[in-house]
Amino acid sequence: MKTNYLAVVVAAIAYFFLGYLWYGVLFNKPWMALEHITIEQARSVSPVVPYIVSFLLELLVAYSLALLCIWRNANTASRGASVGVLVWIGFVGPIALMNYMFEMRPRALYAINEFYPLAGLILMGAILGAWTKKTA
Repeated sequence: MKTNYLAVVVAAIAYFFLGYLWYGVLFNKPWMALEHITIEQARSVSPVVPYIVSFLLELLVAYSLALLCIWRNANTASRGASVGVLVWIGFVGPIALMNYMFEMRPRALYAINEFYPLAGLILMGAILGAWTKKTA
């Protein structure tokens, strides 16, 4: 299999929009309360640079996940999603949990902040796995 760059871009866009739904719609108020951010503070900051940098980083994550899907021969949506779960269980979740424990941050904040990448990696893995390029 070869890297499908269009699938990488689509997966990054999907993750970006998931972030809007996650933090902008589903968990906006509890997240802001747990982070002690007021609406006035949130509105006073320009989101342009964070959005651009976030999207570039999401492209990097999608590309890296695409490589892992190729190496694991994850050429279906379910196999791609399982690679996303494995990445979260093996790396993202535990590393973040260690930080949250030592920083004495609320478990609810961990759930909001860290289940987002779990959902995102599953979504991206499913897209990448389902949309594979076969070698000629």
